Amino acid sequence: MTPKKMIAHLKLARPIYAETSYGGHFGRNLPNFTWEKTDMVKKLRKAAGM
Repeated sequence: MTPKKMIAHLKLARPIYAETSYGGHFGRNLPNFTWEKTDMVKKLRKAAGM
C-alpha cells in the first residue's frame, strides 16, 4: 500500500485537529479517528507474507 493510498484509506487529509487535541486520542472510539481501526490487519499481514 502506497503512502497516498494509506492517507486516502485513513482519510488523513481532513481537518480534525480540534477533536484529537481534546484530551488525547488514544483509546477513544470516535468514527473520525480512522487510524484506530484495525480493518486492514488481515490484508496487511497477507501482503507481508505473515
